[in-house]
Amino acid sequence: MSSIAPRHLFFLLIITFIWGLNLVLSRIGLEHVPPLLFTFLRFLVIAILLAPFLRVVPGQMSALIVAGLLSGAISLSLLFAGLAMSPTVSAVAIAGQLGVPFTTLLSVALLGETVRWRRWLGITLSFGGVMTMGLDPQVFDALQSLTLVVASAFIGSLGLIAVKRLKGFKPLEIQAWFAWLSAPWLLAMTVGIEDTKFATVLAVPLVGWAVIAFTALGASIVAHTGFYYLIQRYPVTSVAPLTVLSPVFSVALSVWLLGETLTMRLALGGVLTLLGVLIITLRERRMIDTGS
Repeated sequence: MSSIAPRHLFFLLIITFIWGLNLVLSRIGLEHVPPLLFTFLRFLVIAILLAPFLRVVPGQMSALIVAGLLSGAISLSLLFAGLAMSPTVSAVAIAGQLGVPFTTLLSVALLGETVRWRRWLGITLSFGGVMTMGLDPQVFDALQSLTLVVASAFIGSLGLIAVKRLKGFKPLEIQAWFAWLSAPWLLAMTVGIEDTKFATVLAVPLVGWAVIAFTALGASIVAHTGFYYLIQRYPVTSVAPLTVLSPVFSVALSVWLLGETLTMRLALGGVLTLLGVLIITLRERRMIDTGS
């Protein structure tokens, strides 16, 4: 981590805090706005603000559509649906970290990457931690929510593999396209499944719009763009380990702001999951640093 300039390290901490806060605020917003409508309005705000960044890259548009729908509409709609149903934000924040072991497993299956024992240990700890959380009574009673979050992490990992294959796009251009690709699909879903009407949108209270604005501006445009900015200047494996702080912030803020109870089983599952994620990430960093 010492290779990262202090100002950029501080910026990365701010980014992880924004992501952690975003999940807690989204939970509050979902009490006032249905999940699919919430996700659609988030992408609609992003699409409008980033419209000037739309740019066609020849030969990349088919791959972009796949990456956009997986990483955007499908992944986030599953996440917010799970978050809306979950009795605890903490379980959602931690289970969402399964994207790291999922990406590793998909790299093996799709890219032929070799995984050695340390990363297998990390993968085992990650999934074991989520299973431990699932046995917590407050989570077990709403196991469907955890299933949706795990599905979101898996779909998001597929999307990340697809994003890695994109060439010729800048971060804001990718976000602009993801928003424009996701919004129409989500509009159809919220109308068809949630029976959303124009009056439903007009009835969204101010707190709902405030959260939507934060998740679009703060979490997506500021935090994600900032993260991509750092990724372009430092090795991914130097930046990625600190993102494990995001669920830590979410857990702490959910206990403080929402009055959630952090049970021993939930805490143990969280520690196992995040330890597994950290092992995977640090092992990948070592492999890149040593060229092995």
